[in-house]
Amino acid sequence: MNSLDMAHTVVDALEEKMGESILLLELKGISIVADYYVIATGRSDRQLKALARVVAELAGQKRSAKLRDLGAQAASGWVLLDLGEVIVHLFMRRQRDYYGLEKLWSHGKVLLRVQ
Repeated sequence: MNSLDMAHTVVDALEEKMGESILLLELKGISIVADYYVIATGRSDRQLKALARVVAELAGQKRSAKLRDLGAQAASGWVLLDLGEVIVHLFMRRQRDYYGLEKLWSHGKVLLRVQ
């Protein structure tokens, strides 16, 4: 599966788990970190954990050490999942507004926006 297909699969999974305000940004040529960012909002730390677990399972990270601190990340209101060329940011509304990644990466191309 190429990175764009993975990004779309992540978006679909987040949408199925009731993630809100899902955004898929293409950052090729803009970011050296990743080609795509997926940004979504959850309503509670419990939902953030559920969203993160479904994304991790898609990426084959079910038992990965990267998930050990999932509870702490969710409690902070921001969960970050690095899938290589796709980076997934899961936020609570307050943290998403505060950090403003959409503004930070405003030169990126919006490929998909799910309200």
